[in-house]
Amino acid sequence: MSFVEYSDLIQDGDVAIVYLSHTSALPVKVRQGGQTQTRYGVLRHSSDLIGRRYGSKVTCSRGGWVHVLHPTAELWTCSLPHRTQILYTPDIATITMMLELKPGAVVCESGTGSGSLSHAILRSVAPSGHLHTVEFHQQRAEKVMEEFKEHRVDHLVTVRTQDVCRDGFGVRGVADAVFLDIPSPWEAVQHAKDALRTRAA
Repeated sequence: MSFVEYSDLIQDGDVAIVYLSHTSALPVKVRQGGQTQTRYGVLRHSSDLIGRRYGSKVTCSRGGWVHVLHPTAELWTCSLPHRTQILYTPDIATITMMLELKPGAVVCESGTGSGSLSHAILRSVAPSGHLHTVEFHQQRAEKVMEEFKEHRVDHLVTVRTQDVCRDGFGVRGVADAVFLDIPSPWEAVQHAKDALRTRAA
């Protein structure tokens, strides 16, 4: 399972999205012998999840049921643990369209935060593009790196912990697009310009 590739069956080690209702979804790290408590009862990973098809309707221990879905950027946005205020799907769709993202593109992002936009960017540039993302806060950067690895997209992203206004993105002349989600974006404009690829006239 990867957030940028599709697989039919739920496997040990996957991150699955347990869809409880149209307002509630829960990301679950599937583990042999693991259990997840929901409002409808317990989901036993070994018997209820592993080996089933993504999209399956699964009955919990108290008789209620849930759907177990393959993770997507949109489902991650709906279910991720918030460490910062996040961007949601309507804004993300506009941003990815305006940046003209496509497979193979290189993107610089500042203000990684909870990684909501980052996941959508990664899906847009996969399988051969790359995201360079900068997060000022050390703990948030470490957590999002951990999630990228767990979601099997870490080969598509480089996370740096630094002040983009002072230190830039750590790359020059490689980016097809830059997105700044920081309090004072005007202070990083020169660094954004430096990161962008030089286009032939």
